[in-house]
Parts: sequence; structure tokens; C-alpha cells
Amino acid sequence: MLCYIGIGSNLGDRKKHIENAIEKLKNIEGVEVKRVSGIHETEPVGGPKQGRYLNGAIEIETGLGPRELLGKLQDIEKELGRKKTVKNGPRTIDLDILLYGDNKIDEPDLKIPHPNMRGREFVMKPLKEIYEGI
Repeated sequence: MLCYIGIGSNLGDRKKHIENAIEKLKNIEGVEVKRVSGIHETEPVGGPKQGRYLNGAIEIETGLGPRELLGKLQDIEKELGRKKTVKNGPRTIDLDILLYGDNKIDEPDLKIPHPNMRGREFVMKPLKEIYEGI
């Protein structure tokens, strides 16, 4: 299944957190990282006052189901020190499933396509880069 993951960080060594997350993603059995967009510095959207983000997108091929993939992404977030204390608050790393093939999932803790992606340039610009092969 072809999937797209949003990645972002705004705490600590943002670039290193993103690099580490991508490496950990590459090491998951059943996941092949195909392409990675450029990484862009962006303003935070929503949540409390916080620092700027580095954001990008990753194209993967996976045999994992959406729930299993979500669990693996959450494991990476925990390994890299993410603590969910405030909704839309600052974070060492954020990994979101943006698209999972053509699948549509609308469950309380998993929504695919990601419900807010179309209105967020920090998501759409990296996806466009991957799509256009830039």
C-alpha cells in the first residue's frame, strides 16, 4: 500500500529529530521509504504559543495495516521523547498518516485522509513536492 506520512518537529534539535524518525521508519519491517520531501520551516498552527516547526512528508510502501502503521509511528514518537501534554502543543516529533492508499477511515482515534491536511500548506507543499518528484 502506498502511504504518505507527515513529519514535524519544533523542540530541541528539530532537524536531528526528523532524521532520526526517518531512520527508524526505514528500519520497520514491512515499511519501505520511497521518497522524502524537502524540510520546510513553518509557523505553528493552533495550540499554545510555541516555536517554529520543521515539516515535511514521506512516501512509503507498506504491507502494514493502518492501525499497525499508526502504532509503529506512535512507538517512534515515544522513542524520540514525544510527550502529549497539551493539544497541538510543542513536540520533539510528530508523525501523522496523511493518506493510506485510497482508504477512508473515520474512527475516533484514526482519520484517513488526515482531516486537516488540505487546509495546511505545511502538509500540502511537501506532498506536492513528492508528487511532482522535486
